[in-house]
Amino acid sequence: MRAVIQRVAHAQVDVDGKTVGAIRNGLLVLVGVEDADQLEDVEWLAGKIANIRIFNDEQGVMNVSVKDINGEVLVVSQFTLHASTKKGNRPSYIRASKADHAVPMYELFKQKLSMEIGKEVQAGIFGADMKVSLLNDGPVTIVMDTKNKE
Repeated sequence: MRAVIQRVAHAQVDVDGKTVGAIRNGLLVLVGVEDADQLEDVEWLAGKIANIRIFNDEQGVMNVSVKDINGEVLVVSQFTLHASTKKGNRPSYIRASKADHAVPMYELFKQKLSMEIGKEVQAGIFGADMKVSLLNDGPVTIVMDTKNKE
């Protein structure tokens, strides 16, 4: 699984002109699934995102997690995170999972992340044409990949 995590002051996702998920202070998580992803990937990524210390403490130092600040999380599926740009100018999405594998993994990821932060996560609609708006706070943006745990 691959994720782009952004610390946000607010974020929302709209589908067909209707808001389907919105948060205030917290994290916007764009997540992509590949065929090799399993339960271990979901658990590692959900735990890492819930506990990563990228929010400011009282001294203004990034030292607290979204859990610590009782923040919110908005999860949006994004298969394009697995784009390959090695050849030519048109990205290949061959590594991105098809819906039969990706949807269950995405749903499980949302459940695990919700359990980790102790509240329901907001989410987009898998496979929909979504419009995502956000105010990145910092800006703070981090990329995580369960196959390359740096």
